[in-house]
Amino acid sequence: MTSRLHALCFNANDPTRLAGFWAAFLGWESEGDHHDAVSLLPSDDTGFRLRFLPTEGPKSGPNQIHFDLTSTSLEDQQEKVARALELGAIHIDVGQLPEEGHVVLADPEGNEFCVVEPGNSFLADCGFIGALSCDGSQAVGYFWSEALGWPLVWDQDQETAIRSPHGGPKISWGGPPLASRTGPNRLFFELAASEGDQHAEIDRLLFLGAARTGGGQGRVGSVRLSDPDGNEFSVLPG
Repeated sequence: MTSRLHALCFNANDPTRLAGFWAAFLGWESEGDHHDAVSLLPSDDTGFRLRFLPTEGPKSGPNQIHFDLTSTSLEDQQEKVARALELGAIHIDVGQLPEEGHVVLADPEGNEFCVVEPGNSFLADCGFIGALSCDGSQAVGYFWSEALGWPLVWDQDQETAIRSPHGGPKISWGGPPLASRTGPNRLFFELAASEGDQHAEIDRLLFLGAARTGGGQGRVGSVRLSDPDGNEFSVLPG
């Protein structure tokens, strides 16, 4: 038994507006969801949806997860940056160096993302969403590999990455030093048990190193857990 990555969830002050930005930028279709949430359905091999959930809490500090988006040429990179800015993104400074080729932006609610320069070998065979780049330990990379049944595609110098056997984005963890936590993560994973047995899947995830936690946003009946680094995620009912 494994979990299926059903969605990457965004806690959003204005879910409709934020979903509209990402729908336009990614070219994904939106659909209504539970309790004023909005979902975006992938138009490529991403394999999971994006869900935007209402919250009143402000963003606090850098996100633990951000998109690394790919480009095919310098012109394509410039066009994608210009398109994002036209839709409401802004340039931000996260300490990137002038000689680095990626462009760091934030969406209308301040969620960071990068448009990566062409020729990046790590993302060479990936689609537009090349990777979900995460702050996290080597141990948490191993946990998610087991949780999702996705093989490791990188494991070096305490940096790890996994990818679905069916393709889509990689999920990577940068290793130490880890950033200080400033509260619940703005972005989190939503899982579904591949065989539909929520209770059995929760027991398996706890055995792998997850912990029970409470509170937070999610669907009725979902159970909130945290991974070995303390990052919250939810498991949907069967």
